[in-house]
Amino acid sequence: MKKHFLFLAAMAALVSAPFVASAADHIDSPAAVAEPTADITDLYAWMTPDAQNLNLVLNVNPFAGNQAAFSDAVQYAFHVNSSTGYGEPQTETLVLCRFPTPDIIECWVGDEYIIGDARDPMGLESESGDIKIFAGMRNDPFFMEFSGFTETVNTVIGAASALSFDQSGCPAVDAATSGVLVNQLQSGVDGIAAADTFAGQNVLSMVIQVNRELVNTGGPILGVWASTHIAN
Repeated sequence: MKKHFLFLAAMAALVSAPFVASAADHIDSPAAVAEPTADITDLYAWMTPDAQNLNLVLNVNPFAGNQAAFSDAVQYAFHVNSSTGYGEPQTETLVLCRFPTPDIIECWVGDEYIIGDARDPMGLESESGDIKIFAGMRNDPFFMEFSGFTETVNTVIGAASALSFDQSGCPAVDAATSGVLVNQLQSGVDGIAAADTFAGQNVLSMVIQVNRELVNTGGPILGVWASTHIAN
């Protein structure tokens, strides 16, 4: 089956200690919006306090309606890269999941396999106990004043011809202009109080806990990114 790469969430460095990292992206490109069950909104990854397990959360389908469900046409992949140190060669382990039906999930982590109904908040557990999964609808955890963000972007675009940009494409602005932009990011249009654009909205959430020994074959330093793939 030919896969179509839709989205790459930001990499998060993880060490063998409790640490959380996340990346968020909402209201995406037309290609991703066309298949909301493949549109990643958030990626979270952290170790349990005893550093024995890696927790992974992948949220998709922004503004999910009451009838939203995971698609049998989409594969969901956590890419866990392990190494002996920062900047060293990495070994990738895939945590790959799909939904043969809206209520049933099956996942592979190396030689480990799990299948079943993962809607129970207590989680679906593999026979070995090395994998535990929940998959279902949850309140969107991301907070953003989207109208204020859009207004800030439009302001920068409107002033682009008078700005200078560094090699990374970032504009150089003076302190006063920076203050104006920061204030705009912290408020709505015309200075109204900031509001959470995603308040009361839902996402489809996939929560997986795996024994670290399943994903650290290359070393104790872990890096995580996620992707979704859909058949043409």
